Amino acid sequence: MSTQVNAIEVKALKKSYKLYKKPSDRLREILHPFRKKYHTQFEALKEISFEIPRGQILGIIGKNGSGKSTLLKILTGILTPTSGSVMVNGKVSALLELGAGFNPELTGLQNIFLNGSLMGYSELEMSTKLNDILSFADIGEFVHQPVRMYSSGMFVRLAFAVAINVDPDILIVDEALSVGDIRFQQKCLRKIREFFERGKTVIFVGHDLGTIKNFCTHCIWLNEGSLIASGTPQNVTNDYTSFMVYGMTSDVKDSQVLDVGQWIDLSGFESFGDREALIEAVRIKDENGLTPALFMGGEQISLDLKISAKSFLANPILGFVVKDRLGRHIFGGNSYVNETPIESIPPGSHTYQINFKFPHITNGDYVLTLSLAQGDQEDHVQKHWIHDCFIFKVANPALKYHNGDGLVFSQGLSFLRTQ
Repeated sequence: MSTQVNAIEVKALKKSYKLYKKPSDRLREILHPFRKKYHTQFEALKEISFEIPRGQILGIIGKNGSGKSTLLKILTGILTPTSGSVMVNGKVSALLELGAGFNPELTGLQNIFLNGSLMGYSELEMSTKLNDILSFADIGEFVHQPVRMYSSGMFVRLAFAVAINVDPDILIVDEALSVGDIRFQQKCLRKIREFFERGKTVIFVGHDLGTIKNFCTHCIWLNEGSLIASGTPQNVTNDYTSFMVYGMTSDVKDSQVLDVGQWIDLSGFESFGDREALIEAVRIKDENGLTPALFMGGEQISLDLKISAKSFLANPILGFVVKDRLGRHIFGGNSYVNETPIESIPPGSHTYQINFKFPHITNGDYVLTLSLAQGDQEDHVQKHWIHDCFIFKVANPALKYHNGDGLVFSQGLSFLRTQ
């Protein structure tokens, strides 16, 4: 009977810091005769436990400040835990934040050998790996220049080339890859997959849930130092999307909130307009009455809107816009342009519904913006415009190329030879 070997085992790991209001408080605390505390305790990690079997790609997700980077620094030995234990089986190579492990005053070539020596390789051993590193980094003669002169893209090229070509047992990649151009990102992902196919272990941290979902074999979600969920990338990213959309507290460990069309209170969102009429809440539903955590395209979607008007609105215009992460308007509509006019909105509270078929668009992150105005398309008064009130992800595995040509995919295409 074979026993599964873990690459990493983390048990009841805790990391806490003492935070002082000013530097002198540290000395005052040390010298105080009655041991008075001048600090507050901050727990970056709260007794988390998990195991990573060899030959897995583990994705770690969580909003900024959730403890991801602290965890990686403990796994790589940069930080020591306050309590708990970490067992790492094998040689670790890590690509953390920009600047980690490189001396800015040394040239790229000198830093290659410096990093190799930190990994335990001799100068002769690193010389045998040098051509592969330089070929992968592809930064030309800049390798002979001090790295303080490098752009962030050049820096990450060299850092990743070193990290992957020293042939570690465990490769840890933080969000540093996000600064590279798309060709280099794809090159890195191919190299990581080759690394995984050789039975090595990869820990991958990022905010791109599409990459986590389609690239990793397992996923964990950290929030405010706690381990919230561990499981398949599909399930964990769905839970995380639910958290980011609805703001669930950290002790909620399921996404049942997505099984009903829950109203989202819009009172705290950034908005503008004369506010004589307000869009107070929105509810997003598919044809089954559920709020999708992920969209694929082709769904029949309903937007239910709770609207309150202080006075009578003649010729109201109700609409929405879906924007990508760069703020580009991808699609949308309103009651005026789409020739489905709303005759009027009387004073009081009302519910309106917008129905549309979700188009097939490029996989990625998107936001929903809502608008209520009075007048016509050319001449109107904005009553209430609400920015980015719903964050969602499009992740269609049927789209072979996640960053294909264009942003909206044509439907019903056929390609025929006519002669």
